[in-house]
This record gives sequence, structure tokens and C-alpha cells, in this order.
Amino acid sequence: MYKSRGWATGWSVARLAIAALIVAAIVAQFLSTTTNAAAEGRDMPTTVANFFSYFTILSNTASAAVLVAAAVWFLRRGRRVAPEPPAIAAALAWVTTYMVITGVVYNTLLRAISIGPDTVGWSNEVMHVWAPVFLLIDLFVGPNRRRLPWGAAVGAAAFPLVWIAYTLLRAPLITNPTNGLPYWYPYPFLDPNDGGWGSVIPYIVGIAVGIVVVAVGVVAVGRRRGIRVSPSPRARAA
Repeated sequence: MYKSRGWATGWSVARLAIAALIVAAIVAQFLSTTTNAAAEGRDMPTTVANFFSYFTILSNTASAAVLVAAAVWFLRRGRRVAPEPPAIAAALAWVTTYMVITGVVYNTLLRAISIGPDTVGWSNEVMHVWAPVFLLIDLFVGPNRRRLPWGAAVGAAAFPLVWIAYTLLRAPLITNPTNGLPYWYPYPFLDPNDGGWGSVIPYIVGIAVGIVVVAVGVVAVGRRRGIRVSPSPRARAA
């Protein structure tokens, strides 16, 4: 465990730097997507809504926010080395889970698929490779890690399940602004129009299981290297 004040300060600055890089990557891709859509006369509200319906965009946005929160919490409190607040610790565990899943799914299922002309290369790599790698490293070496209860791993599944439900309910109601099809799915493996639901359901189950497994692993690592928090005298008396 890295408990020195210098290390914690340096890593907090690194968290801020990575968060800034993630935000820059999201903004660059957003500008490229909307500029291309405007040039081709696509429906802009739908284009913007679709952009923020990608799990990659949502998980990267959440990761940037959590990294900033963790860094600011440490730097504003006099840089004393102590365990993170429970909310920040849980949020870090969850976004780490989402980013690891994002990196694995992209690099195993989506990298070989041709990308559109509006894709910003460096932004794509930041969101799908470098940011997930940083969050994974942060899990093992980041300072101030708090030991979380195992229930935190279950909490990590809430957002992906809500996102999948949202995606599947919304997709048939949206006209694809690119090709005019009466549906839009952010990822081909969620689209039942090609291979039917028999091809989609295994992916959903696999992703759900993967999220739980990764979340359990993230919490396990955090519990192994996390700072033990002694109960307060009042709690001990109770």
C-alpha cells in the first residue's frame, strides 16, 4: 500500500491529468460527430442523444467526474493520508469496473469493426484503452483506498442494467440518422434485427456476468490493500 503523502499527492495530480485527458477526448469526439452530422444534414437532437447513449461515453464521463472528486477531496483536506469517503470509494470501484468492461468489450468485439469517418483516432484510443488502463492501475497503486463491503460489488451492476434496459426500449423508437433505418442501437451485438434475440441475449448475459465478476475482483483488491477504518467509540459501545 502506498501511504506516503508525496505519493498520494502525485497520484492525485495524475488523476486530475487523466480526467482532463478523458474530457478532452469526449469533447473532441463530440465536436467531430456533431460537425459531421451537420454537414450531412442529419437530425441534430437525435445525433446528440445517440452520442450520450454509448456506454463508452457514459462510463468515461463518470470516470472523469469520480477521478476529479477523489483528487480534489485529497488535495483540499490538507493532503493527509486517510481512507477515502465511502461514496468516493464505491464510485471509484464502480467506474473502474465499467472502464475495464469497456476496454475488454471494445478490444475483443468492436476493434475489428470499421469505424466511421467522424471517429477521432486519439480520442478513441484514450476512451477505450488508456483510460481503462489507468483505472486498472489506480486500483492496484492508488492511495487512500478504503475497504468496501462485498455488497458494493452488487451495486456496480445497477447502472449497466439500467443502461441496457434504456437502450433496448429506446432503440426501436429512434430513426437512425445515418441510414434512415427505423431503429438505432449503439453497438451491433445489441441489435436483434440481424440475428434475432437469440444472438443478443447471450451477449447481455455475458456482459452482466462479466460486470459482476469484475466488480467482485475490484472490491476484493480494494479490501486486500485498503485502509482499515476503526469503528468510532460510539459504534463500539453500541
